[in-house]
Amino acid sequence: MKKFLSVVLALVLTLSLASSALAVTVALPNDATNEGRALLLLQANGIITLKEEAGITATVADIAENPLGLEFHEVEAAMVPNVLADVDYAIINNNFALDAGLNPADGSLLKESADSPYANVLSVKDGNQDTDACKALIAALSSQAVADYIAANWADGSVVSVIAEPGDGYDATVDYAALAGTTIKVGATPNPHELILTVVKDILAAKDITLEIVEYTDYILPNEALEAGDLFANYFAHTPYQDDFNANNGTHIVNVLGVHVEPMALYGGKQADLTALTVK
Repeated sequence: MKKFLSVVLALVLTLSLASSALAVTVALPNDATNEGRALLLLQANGIITLKEEAGITATVADIAENPLGLEFHEVEAAMVPNVLADVDYAIINNNFALDAGLNPADGSLLKESADSPYANVLSVKDGNQDTDACKALIAALSSQAVADYIAANWADGSVVSVIAEPGDGYDATVDYAALAGTTIKVGATPNPHELILTVVKDILAAKDITLEIVEYTDYILPNEALEAGDLFANYFAHTPYQDDFNANNGTHIVNVLGVHVEPMALYGGKQADLTALTVK
């Protein structure tokens, strides 16, 4: 009898492991708003259903229906591209996707629409939003030169400007002479934010203002540096992320300008198409 029970238990264990091995795996960014954003993308495409009360900070615990039995792996946003080969699918923030040589326009299997509410923003610490330095940054990022740069370099729609009426790069109310000879430090992730800021750098240089771009490869350090006063501004995240960061960290970050949208997208790792995500 003992031998029989051992065989049964071994068989059950084997079947359990086999079932787990067959589960379709999906990697997601693990910070609150980006995980919620990824889950909303899956819901919008009929793959899962979230609880009614779940919002932009939804996590896998808020999934009400998972008909395919998907197995989710929550990973730091910057690291999601690194695990793509080990999972069936991964949902990746566009800046990290571009850095990894991925493109939502022609390399993804699903992506957000261009009217996504997740506009990437210029942010400053509360108290600095009405300064001439902030106004100068806003005017430069709102310029036709920046809009043209985005259109030319991401014509495929992987980065889309949301500036309705681009200007000449300057604000008539700013005392540029008083800013001449000063340096404005802005934190940014490499692609596309740092690239876009190179256009801003040239605009400000024409007024003898130096833009120092400080590169970050994560989403936490630039906000901590901004709060500490080591940066004047940052440009790397979308509005819901910044609002959630304030709520959870007691920081005083103010979003002063929505600049562009980067559609979040789902990419195939072990899977080449959406067959494994088709709800029958």
